[in-house]
Amino acid sequence: MNASAEPLLLPRPRQITVAGGPVSVTPVAPTIDPHCGLPPQGYRLRIEPAKISLIAPDAAGAFYGQMTLRQLQRQAGLTLPACEIEDWPDFPSRGVMLDISRDKVPTMATLFALVDQLAEWKINHLELYTEHTFAYRNHRQVWEHASPLTAEEIRSLDAYCRERFVELVPNQNSFGHMERWLKHPAYQALASGEHRTCLNPQNPASVALLAELFAELLPNFTSRKFNVGCDETYGIGGRVYLEFLLKIYELTKRHSRTMHFWGDIIVHHPELVPKLPQDIVVLEWGYDIGHPFDEHGALFAKTGIPFYVCPGTSSWNSIVGRTHNALGNLTSAAVNGLKHGAIGFLNTDWGDHGHWQPLPVSYLGFAAGAALSWCATRNQDLDYRVALSAHVFQDAAGVLGPVAYDLGNAYLQADCQLGNANVFFHLLQQPLTADFFSKVAPAKMQATREYIAAVMQPLDRARSARPDAALLQAEFRLAAWMADHACRRALKENPATLAADLREIIAEYQRVWLARNRPGGLPDSVRRLENRLEDYR
Repeated sequence: MNASAEPLLLPRPRQITVAGGPVSVTPVAPTIDPHCGLPPQGYRLRIEPAKISLIAPDAAGAFYGQMTLRQLQRQAGLTLPACEIEDWPDFPSRGVMLDISRDKVPTMATLFALVDQLAEWKINHLELYTEHTFAYRNHRQVWEHASPLTAEEIRSLDAYCRERFVELVPNQNSFGHMERWLKHPAYQALASGEHRTCLNPQNPASVALLAELFAELLPNFTSRKFNVGCDETYGIGGRVYLEFLLKIYELTKRHSRTMHFWGDIIVHHPELVPKLPQDIVVLEWGYDIGHPFDEHGALFAKTGIPFYVCPGTSSWNSIVGRTHNALGNLTSAAVNGLKHGAIGFLNTDWGDHGHWQPLPVSYLGFAAGAALSWCATRNQDLDYRVALSAHVFQDAAGVLGPVAYDLGNAYLQADCQLGNANVFFHLLQQPLTADFFSKVAPAKMQATREYIAAVMQPLDRARSARPDAALLQAEFRLAAWMADHACRRALKENPATLAADLREIIAEYQRVWLARNRPGGLPDSVRRLENRLEDYR
């Protein structure tokens, strides 16, 4: 690294002055001084020829300063550039929500490794989106085939997170998206007549069930926050929705928790927003570039209701990602969240319709969300291709960052833009007889295949220092392979050839899945691919 150049860090700090160098690396013991003049979670790192000093107002800031030093050492080796870095976050809470309910439940090793990665990027909030994947004592039939997390595992993960200044926040959807419960005869009486995936808000037994679940789940977490979900309860009237929401609020107060809930329903009833308790937190979510974070943020700011902005990684319903959309969506959330006083930034990573995307496809979105929520103005022009190679994939050859970034833009080549999804996903999810196939141009699909091949061509030259380096390459190959197969379906290639190709994909998909995830949801996810074999008979 050129000692006179500003080092590439993730996230890029708000103030950095490079004075020259190089400076030999020496151990640094941080000084914690609440009166040092820095905001909470901030730090001042000074690298001089004679010493390295680190001062922070709190332990979290000291930890973040050490993470910055770690990244500097990753780039510079045994010598560092003489410099001074003064840094603090835009949002006090910078989070990631990982979907563990759409088939894919990570192993504990995967979760621990992800926490280490997120903590280095200064993420301090993690939640695992849960519908049916916690092992509740009295509800085995709901989770027995899902390889759920146990109470003991949650407590272990909670402790691991705390050591890295990450708050593990409990998450249990408590109104909508309850179909994995309500499909069982024992729970069908709790279903709403208007929407069979929702609890009946007017049935007292719904409240009783939630009271039982909360009492078992919440003691395993030290966080005082609790995301109760309540999104997409279509068909439930606004006032009925609010009444049930307030009943859930009362349950959370029994456990001395601050209730967080998705704001997609309440935002369409602005007259009800002032009726919300002032200590509730609205999670304003939206996953495409044009989502009205500005308009909705203004509504919550006007009423004084605390809120988070909740964009997404754009990895789900995509297989290979949607880089352009992810960066636009994440940037809009950060900019408008700051504009209207959002107290947090929660970056979501969903697994709709089989959770087909491998975890590394989401790393770009995780890293960009971490950078933009830390300092939006300084990180909007961050070179993610280089930053991903250096601080995500630890690839000295600089290959994996561009592969992840450019593969995530393959959907743009097809010239078939879709909301909350890309063309590859739909080509693989829908039968060949679907109308969607008439919307894609064969010439564009052939050009897309050539683009994917060109992006993947350098992959063998990657030199990742990560212990999962070989798995990373296999995961990107699988994602590209699935996207290429989707293009070949659109081109209506020989059915027998396609069938043979898809069988090989399914075998590799199963192998790669089990490298990071539990087996519980794999049959459901694979079944969606096996359904496509029917097209080739």
